[in-house]
Amino acid sequence: MLALTFVLGTGMDAGTDRETYTNPVICLDYSDPDVVRTGDDYWMTASSFNCIPGLPILHSTDLVNWEIVNYALDSLVPEEHYSMVQHGKGVWAPCIKFHDGWYYIYWGDPDFGIFMVKTQDPRGEWSEPVLVKAGKGLIDPSPLWDDDGKVYLAHAWAASRSGLNSIITVFEMNADGTECISDEVMVFDGNRDGHHTVEGAKIYKRDGWYYIFAPAGGVATGWQLVMRSRSVYGPYEARNVMEQGDTDINGPHQGAWVDTPSGENWFIHFQEKQPFGRIIHLNPMSWTDDGWCVIGHDEDGDGRGEPVRTWKKPDLPADDAGMALDDEFDSAMPGLQWQWHANRQDWFGFGSGYGFFRIYGHREDAPNLWGVPNLFLQKMPAEAFTATTKLTFNSKGDGDRAGLVVMGFDYGYISILREGESAVIQTGTCHDADKGTKEEITTIARTALTMVESGATPKYTADIWFRVESDGNGVCRFRYSLDGKSFKPAGDAFQAREGRWIGAKIGLFCSSAGTGKDRGWIDADWFRID
Repeated sequence: MLALTFVLGTGMDAGTDRETYTNPVICLDYSDPDVVRTGDDYWMTASSFNCIPGLPILHSTDLVNWEIVNYALDSLVPEEHYSMVQHGKGVWAPCIKFHDGWYYIYWGDPDFGIFMVKTQDPRGEWSEPVLVKAGKGLIDPSPLWDDDGKVYLAHAWAASRSGLNSIITVFEMNADGTECISDEVMVFDGNRDGHHTVEGAKIYKRDGWYYIFAPAGGVATGWQLVMRSRSVYGPYEARNVMEQGDTDINGPHQGAWVDTPSGENWFIHFQEKQPFGRIIHLNPMSWTDDGWCVIGHDEDGDGRGEPVRTWKKPDLPADDAGMALDDEFDSAMPGLQWQWHANRQDWFGFGSGYGFFRIYGHREDAPNLWGVPNLFLQKMPAEAFTATTKLTFNSKGDGDRAGLVVMGFDYGYISILREGESAVIQTGTCHDADKGTKEEITTIARTALTMVESGATPKYTADIWFRVESDGNGVCRFRYSLDGKSFKPAGDAFQAREGRWIGAKIGLFCSSAGTGKDRGWIDADWFRID
């Protein structure tokens, strides 16, 4: 697998020079990030919702340049429930911690409860999920191993499942951190303190104080709170320590406090960018003499910082890591940037030793692609980019189709569709796909297919190249080529739109009309981002 080894931010490397960096440090959708430092290594995880594999593991040594190195979750549980697409469900706002030689990740599934996995090597195998506490609406958990050996967990509540909102509660766990052993205690109520939509709790202990970092005010327009108390059960006093202010960086909240070996403090959080998802920013953080902190640049000294666009780099050795975007499919396994929309089934497709990745056709039994589990997708790689792929289309039945898609609540694609002994190139769009609306399809051109004897049912095949170009606002235009050299425009421009709690994604699909016993398929030779 060949990877494009740099982080695409504002059209440049996030490390703009040897002294400064520019936000976002990761211009990809890693929602609700959390980070832990062990020695000289920083490990990040993020929400993955229904996308599988889940719980991405990112690594950095300088907090600016990151690469994805693993996933902690092979499939969501209950497995049967997540064998079907469950948009926006699954892994919400995980928290990664290190304790006594083990890395732990806790996350909330709003429909089932709080889960945990652990490992001694973030790049290696993670344990099977443990259900720490069952329940509806339990989200955004964060554990704390206290000085006296007790273990606590703070978390928020999802009103959509529980009817509770804007509160933080704490319960005690057993010594292994695998089970709730006490009743919940409400330690903060944003409803009474003027902080609506309090969620995303992260609990820490410093100088005898318990601190809870939590966002408030909503994803797009909110601010960052820090609360403190001498008791883990409160009461907690809260301060607003970062807000958008006069900047163009909206919703600057929900993330992780980390330090450096030299004693610097930093805060990693997301910014909501609609079709591009929740992209990652790094902000300076400082502790005041009275035991509070300020995040961002506090020019007027009021204790509420504003997020920075460019700032001096952390006092850390430079890291040349970067996010994998391209994939030549030369390895048996695809690159770590790829995810499915549901728990992977063997029939979805396979890596191969032939230098391609195969995706089999999903039987079409829905009005659009919203419910298709084997969409093979990666995050939008930048605000402006070009993605090109070479596919070999293999059809076993009339109506087989495959293509390149930009997926979200609204989606657009370019595809090849078999009609008899030839095929047509089509573009399609679907608006409000989650509501079951039908696609609007335009036929662009017709192309020949080659028949190949293949058992009882002959196969019809063709090589095809597809391309999508996105401008800085997520306006996408599709192109196709029959020779890999000359690309022709196809259809009208399409405006990318986010999905449920995730940004728009790009990738490949293959579907079957169900006219025969055998599924059609595509062999993806390569997928490249410019």
